[in-house]
Amino acid sequence: MTTARTPSDRPVAHVYDAAYAGVPNWDIGRPQRAFVDLVEAGLVRGPVLDVGCGTGELSLFLARQGYEVLGIDLSRLAVQQATEKARWRRIPAFFLVWDALNLDGLGEIGFSFRTVVDSAMFHVLGDRERDRFVDGLAAVVPSGGLYCVLGDARSDDRQVYGISVDELRTRFRAADGWETVFAVRTVFERRWSSNPAYFVGVRRR
Repeated sequence: MTTARTPSDRPVAHVYDAAYAGVPNWDIGRPQRAFVDLVEAGLVRGPVLDVGCGTGELSLFLARQGYEVLGIDLSRLAVQQATEKARWRRIPAFFLVWDALNLDGLGEIGFSFRTVVDSAMFHVLGDRERDRFVDGLAAVVPSGGLYCVLGDARSDDRQVYGISVDELRTRFRAADGWETVFAVRTVFERRWSSNPAYFVGVRRR
């Protein structure tokens, strides 16, 4: 069995712990509107995995709608805050300190998710990390399952940061068992600003 990666395995975990010691600008106290629209469109099916869940606002929103939800994040502090929110609000969402680059580890212990939501996690990954994440999704998303990602629109194709529709179509190829079901231009909200963004959904065949 693959050993679960802990926050100490990737130094960036400590960066996020430091951010969550305050209130990071991406933590707006509610889910991004794109995911509310996704629920209203009837495209979410449980169980749901929220990758890079932060302090849990998206997970808690989905759980309030009746979905079985697991949120994972590298940051122990973020997961602690999300768990406390769930307890205070009496919402049955569950949270785990887990590296989203080790999704195959979740698959090996029996987890499977019909929907995976990603609110600005993928868009910060490096090139090889993106490959690893996409490979790991196949271990936890069954046929018919949906992965939905919201991320800042890439402003320069020479940069890794951000996402583009073309990149996602390349990484989630039909030859590998994926199909793009929607790709829309939208915004990613922060506490004091908003950025142009893409919201993309890919389904596993």
